[in-house]
Amino acid sequence: MMTKAAVRTVIALLLFSISAFSADTKDFQKHADALRVKLKDRGFTILIETPFVVIGDEPEAVVKRRSEDTVKWAVDKLKQDYFTKDPVDILEIWLFKDDASYRKHAKEFFNDDPDTPYGYYSPQNKALIMNIATGGGTLVHEIVHPFMEANFPATPAWFNEGLGSLYEQSGEEDGHIHGYTNWRLPGLQRGITMRTVPTFKALMSTTRNEFYGDRTGNNYAQARYLCLYLQEKGLLHRFYDQFRAGVTADPTGYKTLVRVLGSPDMPRFEKQWQDWVLSLED
Repeated sequence: MMTKAAVRTVIALLLFSISAFSADTKDFQKHADALRVKLKDRGFTILIETPFVVIGDEPEAVVKRRSEDTVKWAVDKLKQDYFTKDPVDILEIWLFKDDASYRKHAKEFFNDDPDTPYGYYSPQNKALIMNIATGGGTLVHEIVHPFMEANFPATPAWFNEGLGSLYEQSGEEDGHIHGYTNWRLPGLQRGITMRTVPTFKALMSTTRNEFYGDRTGNNYAQARYLCLYLQEKGLLHRFYDQFRAGVTADPTGYKTLVRVLGSPDMPRFEKQWQDWVLSLED
């Protein structure tokens, strides 16, 4: 039986939790209301889909469907398998109806000239800025990044983009998010055939600037299909957990990869992985 003091402590904790939740809710509502004032009579729908505020210029029913079927679904599934913390800041997801709207409003609202036709995450603007006409895959990809910032801030670019790009073509299997082959496959297969794909140790050792440099497309593809392989072998969640826990001692993740794979002969494994990639079809 609980003492009166213990009961008072529990009640105090519950009240604190409720007040904290209410404050968070009020913050989101205040943010959404400010956007409604800013965008009044401009054809935008503003919705709260924690930890995001979703803004779209398609018909309201379409924006609601995208918010529920893509944003909420991705957030729920990613948190189920990987992430325990929400991003610290309230982030906006802008869903522009077509390329013209995307480029016009990226310039107007963020002074950006996008270098991608699909969409991108802008940490400095606390926003995901999307041309939603290209589909929801890039949106799911970009949702990964702010969650990585909150849960695994030391992650290198190769894994941040590898995991994000894994889910740019995804669905649900056994109640979990699941990546599938996609448009990055043919380029990676050509690279393997031409023997231009680096070792995993070299890929995983790239700095941020090197990863996003001249070989960025190839780097994305190799990182993605390494994550896909780990997923198909049931090792991806284990790799994420062990890499995150041991990143100080293993900042690139290569040692963790070798361990999770069972410490194989890596040159031989990489040949097997390449043969596996060559057997895939998009």
